[in-house]
Amino acid sequence: MKGLLQMRNLNKAILLFIILTSVILRFWQLGNVPHSPDWDEAALGWTSYSIIEMGKDEYGKSFPVILRSFDDYKPALYVYLVVPFIKIFDLNLLAVRLPSAIFGVIAVIGTFYLVKELFEKFKYRERLALLSSFLLAISPWHIQFSRIAFEAQIGLSMNILAVLFFLKGLKNKFFLLPSVIFAVLSIYVYQSEKVYLPILFAVLASIYLKDILKLPRRWVIGTVILGLVLVAPMIYGLFSDKNALLRAKGVSVFSDSTQFLKRSALKISDDRLRGDYLGLIVDNRRVDYVKAVTSGYVSHFSLNWLFVTGDIERHHAPGMGLMYFWELPFLLIGIYILFFYPYPLKTRLTLFAMLLISPIPASITTGVPHAIRNMNFLPVVQILTGIGLIHSFLYVYESKKRIVKWPLIVFGLAIFSFNMIYFLNQYFVQQNYFYSQSWQYGYKEAVEYIRPIESKYEKIIVSNDRPLDQSYMFFLFYLKYDPSVYLSEGGTISGGFREDHKFGKYEFRDISWENEKSGNLYIGRPDDSLENEKKNFDYRWIRIFRLSSRELIKRRLRDRSSG
Repeated sequence: MKGLLQMRNLNKAILLFIILTSVILRFWQLGNVPHSPDWDEAALGWTSYSIIEMGKDEYGKSFPVILRSFDDYKPALYVYLVVPFIKIFDLNLLAVRLPSAIFGVIAVIGTFYLVKELFEKFKYRERLALLSSFLLAISPWHIQFSRIAFEAQIGLSMNILAVLFFLKGLKNKFFLLPSVIFAVLSIYVYQSEKVYLPILFAVLASIYLKDILKLPRRWVIGTVILGLVLVAPMIYGLFSDKNALLRAKGVSVFSDSTQFLKRSALKISDDRLRGDYLGLIVDNRRVDYVKAVTSGYVSHFSLNWLFVTGDIERHHAPGMGLMYFWELPFLLIGIYILFFYPYPLKTRLTLFAMLLISPIPASITTGVPHAIRNMNFLPVVQILTGIGLIHSFLYVYESKKRIVKWPLIVFGLAIFSFNMIYFLNQYFVQQNYFYSQSWQYGYKEAVEYIRPIESKYEKIIVSNDRPLDQSYMFFLFYLKYDPSVYLSEGGTISGGFREDHKFGKYEFRDISWENEKSGNLYIGRPDDSLENEKKNFDYRWIRIFRLSSRELIKRRLRDRSSG
């Protein structure tokens, strides 16, 4: 009894250490790494500020359920989560990112209890739960999105809680209520969950059908009705606004119908000339769509993407994929063990369902594989890796050959330490150096330069040419521009993803030098040429250095060497 108590105390201490680790990795330098917001973070922050000030978004819509934002019509829950932090810390990058960091820690804790629920009869259940939550706490993939205001991470955390309380609800009906609430909230926070969660819970209902039938029928029906009632405003918002699905259509593989039709027509024409009847079937545009979706789905299981390259720079640390190299063998071992070892069938089906359903929302979009749209791979890959680690360790530890056992354990710990230190350096030190341009660095510095001198100029013209598109939102964010004034100046009708914007003395548009006037301040791209600028009027010209720190240093050295 005393030994059992000591073990429980030890497990509590380890869990506390894991939680503390997750807090440190997610909150340290949160407002400075990455050191700039991307345009979505700036939009979420200023929209929250607008909600606080007047209860409307930038288009004048009162307490929206769906945000038009940059014409991507995304669920609005994250905006409301940011509100209390702006009230406490003012409008800044730290306040905007805090909800994501907090829910990142919640995901780590939720994973611990989810594993305990899934592996209830497993001898090493507690160890697997601790190990899985630790792997999520140090996961490069999870840390990356827990430290930025991307809604997908909030959705992931709520999905973990929704599944956890669903499993607990099979034993105690009262837990079905929080399961439904977290599932609905997830739909209100990120687009992919509208596809992922209905499929997942339909599969879970079939896996645990016998357990569900044992629950009071009134209770089951009541929770389903509650879910439908809670999700009704979202459904209404989607169908009442014809543009609400604009973003989904824009990133869908089916949006490229013209190219599909063109390629299909050319192939079918050639097949007819050659009398290739099989080709007439295979080259049909419908088959092309199936191949595109299948290819998008399979791409998310690419080991090169997961462990080496990642996708775009904002989604991973420099020189790394989404997972540690050392996790690969244990992930494969874990999949093998879960498939062939006599774990409870429902546990295996649940984990494989979560893993295999996860890429479905992303598979019907362009730009795959995609780390954000497929975040629901987490924490399943950590659980599978944990299974592989535990079984591998037991196999090595129980080996009678000490000459093999200890060198292997020491070598494994050395590889883990090196990979972990490498990631921490790449993320917290090198990221701001190499990926400044991807994180749209330079707007804060430009606003700080302009603010004390803006009264000297009649107008301040800011280029909105790539890569400075959406520059208006960064100025709204850093100037903390009054939302009511913005709307009174026409903000509600001057929106849109590619349109020009204007507020106060600021204009955000292409700069055409032959038509510009004297007495303005111009803000443009670092590579804009001075050759075509007019020389016959008084102007001031500054550039937003959205370069990497490395390129900035090189430019300064060149300027210094040239005298």
